[in-house]
Amino acid sequence: MDIRLISKEQAWQLRHEVMWPERELDYVKLDDDDAGEHYGLLEQERLISAVSLFIEGDEAQFRKFATLEPEQGKGFGSRLLQYVLEEAEARGVRRIFCNARSNKAPFYQKFGLAATGQSFSKGGKDYIIMERFFRPAGAGALDRNGVEQTND
Repeated sequence: MDIRLISKEQAWQLRHEVMWPERELDYVKLDDDDAGEHYGLLEQERLISAVSLFIEGDEAQFRKFATLEPEQGKGFGSRLLQYVLEEAEARGVRRIFCNARSNKAPFYQKFGLAATGQSFSKGGKDYIIMERFFRPAGAGALDRNGVEQTND
């Protein structure tokens, strides 16, 4: 198993196959894909899972997280997401968020993401916005709103 940066074109192919196979390829492309970093989990050079990370200052969004359907439930997506979360934190991101398909929220909760209370629908699918806050190095614990907790 190998996790590494992949091309946006590789990400597009996997997104299309997994997320929106009934739509044209252009539907899975993002206007800001050139600004993103696209990560892939490969096994024997076969792309199994992909996610795109967009960092702006101390905030980041991961988007278009997809794992081949026959490979779901085997831990590949979990490994990739954990890697990307650690990468974002190491690069100084304080808040990371995603637009999660509503039925996938429990998966993201396992990684410390919490629902923000905001939701929307797109293409006939329901989404909720989920977020996680990282502590600055040496800081105390943060609550779900990113506020440092003190023991005063």
